[in-house]
Amino acid sequence: MISADLSLCSMHDLFRTEAESQTQVLTDGLLALERDPGSAAQLEACMRAAHSLKGAARIVDIDAAVSLAHAMEDLFVGAQEGRVALNQASIDLLLRGVDLMRNVAATSQAQADPQTERGRQAIDGFVAELAGMLEVAGAEPDRLSGEAAPARPAAPNPLRAAPIERDGPDRALRVTVDNLNRLVGLAGETLVGARRLHPFAQSMLRLKRMHHETARAIERLTEALPQQSQDARSQDALAEARRRIRECESFLTDRLVEIEAADRQSTGVAHRLYDHALVCRMQPLADGILGLPRMVRDLARSLDKQARLELDGSTTRVDRDILERLEAPLAHLLRNAVDHGLETPAERLAAGKPPEGIVRLEAHHSAGALQIVVSDDGRGIDLERLREVVISRGLAGVDVTARLSEAELLEFLFLPGFTLKEAVTQISGRGVGLDVVQDMLKQVRGTVRVTTSPGAGTRFQLQLPLTLSVVRTLLADIGGEAYAFPLAHVVRAVKTQRAAIRILEGRQHFDFDGRQVGLVSAHQVLGVGAQPTGDEISIIVLGDQHDLYGLVVDGFLGGHELVVQPLDPRLGKIRDISAAALTPDGDPVLIVDIQDMLRSMEKLAASDRLNKVRSDTVAVSQATRRRILVVDDSLVVRELQRKLLDHHGYDVEVAVDGMDAWATVRGGAFDLVVTDVDMPRMDGVELVQRMRGDLELKSMPVVILSYKEREEDRRRGLEAGADYYLTKSSFQDDALLHAVVDLIGEAVA
Repeated sequence: MISADLSLCSMHDLFRTEAESQTQVLTDGLLALERDPGSAAQLEACMRAAHSLKGAARIVDIDAAVSLAHAMEDLFVGAQEGRVALNQASIDLLLRGVDLMRNVAATSQAQADPQTERGRQAIDGFVAELAGMLEVAGAEPDRLSGEAAPARPAAPNPLRAAPIERDGPDRALRVTVDNLNRLVGLAGETLVGARRLHPFAQSMLRLKRMHHETARAIERLTEALPQQSQDARSQDALAEARRRIRECESFLTDRLVEIEAADRQSTGVAHRLYDHALVCRMQPLADGILGLPRMVRDLARSLDKQARLELDGSTTRVDRDILERLEAPLAHLLRNAVDHGLETPAERLAAGKPPEGIVRLEAHHSAGALQIVVSDDGRGIDLERLREVVISRGLAGVDVTARLSEAELLEFLFLPGFTLKEAVTQISGRGVGLDVVQDMLKQVRGTVRVTTSPGAGTRFQLQLPLTLSVVRTLLADIGGEAYAFPLAHVVRAVKTQRAAIRILEGRQHFDFDGRQVGLVSAHQVLGVGAQPTGDEISIIVLGDQHDLYGLVVDGFLGGHELVVQPLDPRLGKIRDISAAALTPDGDPVLIVDIQDMLRSMEKLAASDRLNKVRSDTVAVSQATRRRILVVDDSLVVRELQRKLLDHHGYDVEVAVDGMDAWATVRGGAFDLVVTDVDMPRMDGVELVQRMRGDLELKSMPVVILSYKEREEDRRRGLEAGADYYLTKSSFQDDALLHAVVDLIGEAVA
């Protein structure tokens, strides 16, 4: 009885897997038939998918699914025979049938019967509607009564074949993600262990050369001794020594050949194991975006628009962890493209465009990273409207906004709660979305770039690592230790003469492709000792096309693919470090968190605490000033606050979110904290609560500066322990400065 139950559960799981595959075939086919109703290939594919679903449902005895699939199959057959013409209404009805089938398949075995009972009415109604369509077309309605259809060559059913083809290539085995991660880790360690044979073989080769040199020395000694001084015993001893040396050389040669063969074999096997383990973690992008074409189509119809999603690179392999996080951000970008970007058919015709808008989703590998582009051919982003919204919400003043470049202005789109919609609809207008996209990218060490062209559309380019378990890195020597820099975030590694460094506005720069890029010492950022002297310096250029930094390191150790080993969670977040790994030689190495390091360099540059990397200059200490920590996850807002307070004489340090601020405020002496509320990892209210619960920080003044203006938000911030709660419109008046002076006095101590 137990084995029968287990078998039934297993078959139900197989049916669920089959349904996921075949309903996707139906969805893709119906969307294609919507554009080309007469496509014989798509009709055949849909009919076979429905037939396979019917057979699979019969095996697991789900009558509702049998009736549902049978009804859809008959309609497709009617369309193939020319008795039914597929139109918009019939496509909508069939898509509803696909949704019903997914609901039936998604129900667990324990709930199957009650769920079928509850959903039977909807399924019966659907079957009746299809029967009505066939009746109107002159079909035979009794075929939809649930009776078996006339015999027809059946499509291969993987459920029926599974018990027989025990060794077939399509067999699937469920493996948990944790087990898969452990497998990848062990494969990486196996590869590292296999590589250790090579240096051992090299040491054996050196030993062989030493034996050869010893034999030569004995020969020279024999030749140097006078023949008359050599008695029989000494001659025998020298002959024995030469014989033993030759035996050792022969033995070492044989063993060396064996070790080299074992090295090649074990390394090859380890490489294959490692590669296959990694492949298990990779999935085609299509697996994570199955519902997006249907979503774009349905959303466009609800908005009285015409839209089509074009996919390019759906077979691109993506790490399963990244793929799981991609669906929601991509869905939001596509909803934005349809809702905000695409015009109505009438507007497109008036602009000389076809009535149907095109939304493109592209994916490809480039420079060791996954590039995903979401674009549309719509109206583009109205930059002047964007400037007006920024000013009206008090995020920046008129003068500051006028000076912002297009790229800087578009960064406001990623602020929490920011929207260009004037009214809230069921689809958009609440300002929740693009900040979620950016938060996901931060979690996986990715970036996003936005470009727009009026009348031609908008383009979002996402750059993500290929996998979270393996990373291609540049190893650099810093203070005698190796640090790994992920190549996806390295612009270039260069060497230059120390004499080529220039001092501009008190800071050191070097020429990089015609640009003056600021220099920061890795020793100062990581706190690992003094920068070595020398005529030549090694520089890792980090950042993007807008903001570049040159990180000065001691030297380059080459590029390597490393298996990421997470740090013990009890250590917490280590500043500027994301994980660890083992080099091919088995040595441990720390992997740098590039985004965290860029923020550290930005804070050092903003606070004028950069050490000089030129040997002929000495850092000058500042006069003691009141120190303020500014906390905001928006670069634009953070920079505005820093400049405002710095202009009035305060020594300002910045933090990019609550977690960064919590680590910073405990490690430095500050007189005041100015913090935003909505931030990733830790919000401002939680930061204030933690500070008030800390014996050393509970008396430090805190000002909350937020875009939220509701009274309940203000009360929540003050109840948490903030001394002031101000809105971000305080940039444009003296409220913020008055609060700062009231709490800690004038700038100079």
